[in-house]
Formats: sequence, structure tokens, C-alpha cells
Amino acid sequence: MIPSSQSRRTFVKNSSLLTGATLLGSVPYARAIGANDRIRIGVIGVGGMGTGHVNSLVSKSEAENIQVVAVSDVYQRRVSRSKEICKGEGYLDYRRLLERKDIDAVLIATPDHWHARLTIEAMDAGKHVYCEKPMTHTVEQAIAVRDAVKKFNKVFQVGPNATANDTYWKAHEAIAAGRLGKVTWAHASYNRNARTCLFNEHQKIDPTAGPDKGGEDFIDWNMWLGHEWDLAPKIPWTPEHFFRFRKYWPYNGGVATDLLYHKLAPLLIAIAGPNGEYPLRVNANGGLYVEKDGRDIPDVFMLTADYPSEWSLFLVSTLTNDAGIPDKIYGKFGTMDLSSAPKLTGNGDFKPEFKEKNEGLEEAILQIKPRRDLENNWIDAMRGNGTVQCNVDLGCSTMVAIKMAVESYRQKKTMLWDAKTEKVVVS
Repeated sequence: MIPSSQSRRTFVKNSSLLTGATLLGSVPYARAIGANDRIRIGVIGVGGMGTGHVNSLVSKSEAENIQVVAVSDVYQRRVSRSKEICKGEGYLDYRRLLERKDIDAVLIATPDHWHARLTIEAMDAGKHVYCEKPMTHTVEQAIAVRDAVKKFNKVFQVGPNATANDTYWKAHEAIAAGRLGKVTWAHASYNRNARTCLFNEHQKIDPTAGPDKGGEDFIDWNMWLGHEWDLAPKIPWTPEHFFRFRKYWPYNGGVATDLLYHKLAPLLIAIAGPNGEYPLRVNANGGLYVEKDGRDIPDVFMLTADYPSEWSLFLVSTLTNDAGIPDKIYGKFGTMDLSSAPKLTGNGDFKPEFKEKNEGLEEAILQIKPRRDLENNWIDAMRGNGTVQCNVDLGCSTMVAIKMAVESYRQKKTMLWDAKTEKVVVS
């Protein structure tokens, strides 16, 4: 099994959700949302991403008939900042937000190691949930969240942006119609390169803040770690870990979970469909070649995966050069380039078969249309207007493959997925 900060048994025992007990006591479900009812939203985790969501949701309050009524974070300055933006209430303890019966939905934008617990607690409190990617921090948590969503029957959206791009949905229609022939492999990348690594530049340390400070500078470090619930190890206050959590394994999977989750989820839509597909085998390699500042994560990361419907995947993410490889899907009849306007091109001796499936053309462009962004899509789904772009099944299958890749890199081993037991086996 994958070594992790906790086993699935510990997670389920601590959350007490999947066995019928509740974390918050007898908190009644939020009210049913009518087509014309205002949706009241709370946001948990208001750092850079969370504050962006608060601003975005507030800006569309009138048009979408929504209201951000509360925010929560362990850093008082962030609470005060977002509270001022939304003109709502602010809490250092997220549990006070979840106890509110007037909140219909919760958006979670905390560090990864908190995603699963917050998602399940929020649904147990009767809230619909939007969870930023990655869906969870471990495979075990991903399965637990998937099962909880099905148990509580709440609207649940995961946040990889490209799943709201019509390109991948049209690609799925074309592949399902046989326009590429049998799909056998795909590749994509998400690379960055900056003089100051963006994992540092975008996550600046506030030297005045800490758990021993007062007022706006106070940070509830113990709550952030979550060691009481075995979410991360208990360690002394470490500003580098708090402000730059994406660089450290206890809270994050590095470029794999931060960047490649954005690539894998939409590719799974295109090839496997809206619910994704669990892998058979995953390998990863790479290293920390340039950004040697004490971080855990690599700055060059490459993963390969094989899938049971007989296709293979190659994904790359680096922080050392931003020239990447395009999103492409390869079939027996032709190739699909998704890097701009999705284009299908016939290939080799099978151009006649390609032309037969593509109205006599040797090259075809897929016609795409704008889709609602993930926030608006979530709002629509809560009102019963359609389904979310990244549902829990897609989120879970994406998470399983990504986490298997992280562990393959860390352990220098091949990871296999046992579909019957839903466990990872180290080869």
C-alpha cells in the first residue's frame, strides 16, 4: 500500500461519516434551492486562490442571484480581507461557518491535505461543495470523498479549469463517433519557467505573522496542520511550510497535483468520458535539478499511465523550461491536436478510413462554443440546471492516477491499481 499520513481506515474512523455518525452533531440539511432562490455561499480558505473566488463570486452576485455570506481561514489577516470584500462574517474556525443553517454551499480553497475532511464535513452539514483541485491529498481520501458524495447526494464540483473548455467535450463526441479510429495514446504538459520560481513568487512569506502574534498577524498553526485529525505531522511553526505549502509532501503533491491535475481531468473527459477512468499502471520519473531551496518536490516531473480501455498517457510538468508539448490524442485513423482550435488530421495508410469518418476530409476542425465557467456551472447544477463539469467520479479517477504518479516518483517503483479492492499495489 501507499505510505501516507493516514490509512483509509484512520480517515474514515476520524471523520465518522461513512459509518452513519456525524462530525457536527445533528445539523439539519440546508434548505432546498429553488430556481429563483438566492444561493448563500461560504468560502473556506481565503489565500490567493480563495480570495480570487470570493472576488469572482461577489462580482456575479446580482447576475447569478448568489451571496457570499461568510469566509473562514486560519490567518486573521486573510479573514479580515475577504470579510471586507464580501461584507459577510469571518471565522478563524471553519466549524462555525459550517454550523450556520443559512449557508447552502461551501467553496473550499485550502491546502490539499484539508480538502477531503472539509468536503465531507460540509456535505454532512447539508452543504453543496465546490472543492479546488486536487480533489484530495491521498488515494484513500479520494475514495472516501467519492463515497460520501454518493451517500449525501449533494452537488459536488472539482475545480480543474479546462474541464469547462468545450474543446474536450467536443473531442469526446468525435472519439466516441470513431472519427480517430481506436485511440491508443495521448500526451500533454503544463510547464513554467521564471527567474524566481512561481511556487515562491506567488506565495510570499509574511514575516510579521505567526501563531505567537496577535490581531491581524495571528495564524492558528495547529489548526492549519490538522495534526489532531492526522492530516499532517505536528511540527513547530514553519513559515515556509505555511506560505509555500505546494513545495512540501505533507500538504501537496507538487507540480503533479498543482498543475498536471489540470491536464489529466480534461483528457479523461475526451478519451474516457465524463466519469473518467481509473488507470492500470502508473510510473513517474524526474528530479530536483535546479530549484534546490530545501523543497521536497521535483522541478521536472514526467508520468506515464496505462488504462484498461487500452490506451497510454504521457504527461510532463517542469519548473525549469516553459516550452511544453501540446495536448494531442492519437488514434489509428488520425491525430487530434487540442492545443488551439481542435483539429483532426488523417494519418498514414489509414487516411481513407479517416476521410470516411470525417465527411471526406483529410483535415477537420471541431466547432466549439463557450461554456459556463466552473463557478457558474456549479451554481447551475445546484439549481437543477444540468450537471457539473468535473464530477466526483472524474475527480476521483484523476486523483488516483496523479497520486499514484507522486508515489511512483517518491518510491522509485511502479504503481498498480487493483480495481476490485480499490487499492494501490506497489510492483
